[in-house]
Amino acid sequence: MPLASLRRQNLLELLRQHGGLSTKDLARHLGVSEATVRRDLAALARQGLLQRDHGGAFLPEAEPPYAVKLTQNPSQKEAIARRASSMVPDGATVILDSGTTTLALARLLAGRALRVVALDVALAQVLAQGETEVLLPGGRVRNGFYSLVGFWTDELLGQVRADIFFLGADAFNPEGITNHTFEEAAVKRKAMAVSQRTVLLADRSKWGKRAPAFVAPLNALHLVITDLEDPTLEALVPVEVVRETL
Repeated sequence: MPLASLRRQNLLELLRQHGGLSTKDLARHLGVSEATVRRDLAALARQGLLQRDHGGAFLPEAEPPYAVKLTQNPSQKEAIARRASSMVPDGATVILDSGTTTLALARLLAGRALRVVALDVALAQVLAQGETEVLLPGGRVRNGFYSLVGFWTDELLGQVRADIFFLGADAFNPEGITNHTFEEAAVKRKAMAVSQRTVLLADRSKWGKRAPAFVAPLNALHLVITDLEDPTLEALVPVEVVRETL
């Protein structure tokens, strides 16, 4: 078997093991240059065997489609969103992360006298009514997922000063919060940096799992709102447990 083909098989196996890795980590594992890894990633992406992200790659099946996410645990997400909405006073400046739990929250905040920075276009559509002022930080829209990522997003978020950031996550465990894409992880960190408080909204299905892109440790959070009761989590960060909406 040609050396390049063997290396690419090993690369795919690393992604299967880890869910996704940065270009730098792939180069280290494979013992080759980052330029070689980028060429391999481009070749494998053309074959539809992986999905590239700025700074790394992951397997296509690693992140569920948005339509699937919408159907997962809707009553739990609604309960989490209701508790989160009660924390927002009129006149506040809020950043809403991309995701389906924050979409449930957007429906509850829409029309209120708030300033909301929406990190995906689906949120903005829901929020833009009544007295709610909606700000979009720009950037590239992730097709099929609607989140905003990239340099423009990061640059404009740097000009925001928010009272609270409601963070979403693909996964979280005792090591911290993780996401499927490195670009989204960078946007989340920026939003945390410009907000007085960060509150994670995550249902129990996200706990104990890990996605490839690290966002932040749990101790960077002010609160987790979830339907999960777990002593390990509660020992690491303040937690508010909600009951699902019937």
